[in-house]
Amino acid sequence: MKWDVIYNAEFPLAAPDVIFGAEDEDFHPFHVLCGEDGDSRLVKNSLTDWNNKDPTRLLALVIELRDKYRSYQEKRVGEVDDDRLKFEISTIVSREGIEMHMSSGVEKPEEVKFAVPLMNMNINKMVPACPWRHPQKIYLQVIYPVGRKYAPSPSAPRLKLMCTPELKALFSIDDVKLPSWLDGMCMAEYLPHLEELLQRQVLEAVTLIDVRRQFIEALAPLLGRPLEADPVFCRKASFLVCSGPFTIMLHVFLSTNFPKQQPSLMFQSTQHFNSLGMPVKSPLITEYPWSPRWETSQMADRISDFLVDESLNFKRHCNESHLQH
Repeated sequence: MKWDVIYNAEFPLAAPDVIFGAEDEDFHPFHVLCGEDGDSRLVKNSLTDWNNKDPTRLLALVIELRDKYRSYQEKRVGEVDDDRLKFEISTIVSREGIEMHMSSGVEKPEEVKFAVPLMNMNINKMVPACPWRHPQKIYLQVIYPVGRKYAPSPSAPRLKLMCTPELKALFSIDDVKLPSWLDGMCMAEYLPHLEELLQRQVLEAVTLIDVRRQFIEALAPLLGRPLEADPVFCRKASFLVCSGPFTIMLHVFLSTNFPKQQPSLMFQSTQHFNSLGMPVKSPLITEYPWSPRWETSQMADRISDFLVDESLNFKRHCNESHLQH
């Protein structure tokens, strides 16, 4: 969904115009019908007495429009003549925070989308020194085609997990395998199984922060104290590595699937630069001896051994690049 907020450069004191999408031509948030003749009138809103010097007014306008749009979409979905949708809505109406959206167009079939917030758990409090300013949420997007006729064995809806962007630093929802949707199942039956699965995986993701931290700490005796490291999620650390007079930075990137997925390594020269004046860097290195079953100390030892030869290869690459320029 995209809205355009447009200010008039010739009249900077005037309130902005808001242009909604082509599907929402019937969305008139600041008009209400009144009287038997169906006339409409404007109601007081965030554009009333607009003050261009107040930095909070635009945010207040967007929030008001969002709330009215949610109500508008709920009304549209409620008017759909589809027995299955009516039943699904009746089973989840007690859940808080559910959003609905009716999608239709000339060249595409009608669909109803639900965004269902999952898990009543405060993920922010589970992460020590959490930097997130806003609560992190996971949603299930459920998409139903509008059939308008009762089907004895309706097909499963399309399902997709979504989350607030910052949560991806802790937990990758793309790696979650959704439970199967069984024949005859409804959302009220499906959601508890999914929430139980997600709770286990989020808890595991939190414990893996310490696993990554222990690995970075195990590298320190071999490579020296990190120049910098991600102190919260432990997803990255950088070390200064010397090979004779040749000094390079080693960047270590850890995924949320560590140690199942081995770290990615990157060299960066402190002495060689390309034609754009940028430090010479190696491609990401992911091919080297690794096993997730090793002890943390062995993982660090094997990376340290690998770096001995690989740093010499990178040194030769830097010298060759320098001669070419």
